[in-house]
Amino acid sequence: MDPNVKKTALRMIPYGIYVLTAEAADGRVAAATVNFVTQTSFNPPLVVVALKADSGSYALVKETKTFALNMLGKGQQGAAFAFFKPAEKQGDKIGGEAYRKGASGAPILLSAPASVECKVVEIVQRGDHHIVVGEVIEAGLAKPPQGRPDQAILAMADLGANVFYGG
Repeated sequence: MDPNVKKTALRMIPYGIYVLTAEAADGRVAAATVNFVTQTSFNPPLVVVALKADSGSYALVKETKTFALNMLGKGQQGAAFAFFKPAEKQGDKIGGEAYRKGASGAPILLSAPASVECKVVEIVQRGDHHIVVGEVIEAGLAKPPQGRPDQAILAMADLGANVFYGG
């Protein structure tokens, strides 16, 4: 297989941009920009997210068995870039973004147009990213999107011509 063709072909898969958050009972938080995300079931509502196996976010999600996906909207490139590196909690902010605790205990970013909170139902440990299957137990909508909901999400392409992940 030609590695450049493989990389290009896999980068043609469209990705939205999300901030995954989790918080332990002792106050430790994880917040990371993620894009390997998809819905996999209507009933029960399931989503999957692939997390780097050696990341702090993966370790905390594995420990707490809960997480939130904060959907980033158009124009939220700054938030996406803020969570490319480990984020710290300072008062009522994580990585400079205000948040509230969700029903699951996971942080919900106040600036996110929508969020889903999940309980982990399975983890598939393969490759350098492990697949976390989460059952949606709560959903939030800061305000209804104008037009199609899938057009309101920040996409990988919105981060710039030289920003890629995958392949």
